[in-house]
Amino acid sequence: MSTQPTSAEVVHPGASRIEVYADAQAASRASAESFARHAVEAVRSRGRFSVALSGGSAPEQSYQMLGDEPFRSMIPWEGVHLFWGDDRCVTPGHPRSNFRMANAAFITRVPIPPRNVHRMPGELPPREGAARYAAELEAFFGPGVPRFDLVHLGIGPDGHTASLFPFDDLLRDAERTVGWSLHRPLGEWRLTLTVPVLNTARRVEMLALGAGKASIVRSALEGPIDPYRIPAQLVRPAGEMVWILDRGAAKELTGG
Repeated sequence: MSTQPTSAEVVHPGASRIEVYADAQAASRASAESFARHAVEAVRSRGRFSVALSGGSAPEQSYQMLGDEPFRSMIPWEGVHLFWGDDRCVTPGHPRSNFRMANAAFITRVPIPPRNVHRMPGELPPREGAARYAAELEAFFGPGVPRFDLVHLGIGPDGHTASLFPFDDLLRDAERTVGWSLHRPLGEWRLTLTVPVLNTARRVEMLALGAGKASIVRSALEGPIDPYRIPAQLVRPAGEMVWILDRGAAKELTGG
């Protein structure tokens, strides 16, 4: 089976590549195909594939596909290392845990070694959890800013990505690799990778699905540059930047 994305329409070529798919299922499959393709390439060329997973509802269908054939068999799981871009400060079994979602969607269904699953320790106090995860990143990547092969992101209705929220001081942090932030509407603490980590990645994929995301996608891509109001605009990786959208999320884009 080909691992190339299917039925994509590319619009607004430039610094960001934007791929528009007919529906959420097609966009989710494109994301799963990309994961598989880059995992095979990275393990073949570098011996391992490092990916930071996202949470929320958007990636769940894509992650479920990773546990199904043909992806389950084609991905070299022994060389895949799973990290997270952010997570809630909750226990790993909590219903709002990003780890729990991915674990149920595909991790328990594929032959990945348990030592290759690097979850964020959300059950710890935020400062301690961030420090513990930063140390785990350094142990895996070495000192300095870690360079992921692939980072999965989503965009919230307020323009946040990972758990980097509008006007948060963490947006300006150039020192830490892992920080903690407060999601004020829910009074919920979260752990998150910082902007320098996201922007060092070889490839970043921003997945947005549904008409409910159309307005913020348009603002992020075509609106004024205002990254402290729309943190997703801060994501400008050294490598590739790809937006994976369904037609609902793309409907307000010029030519979308």
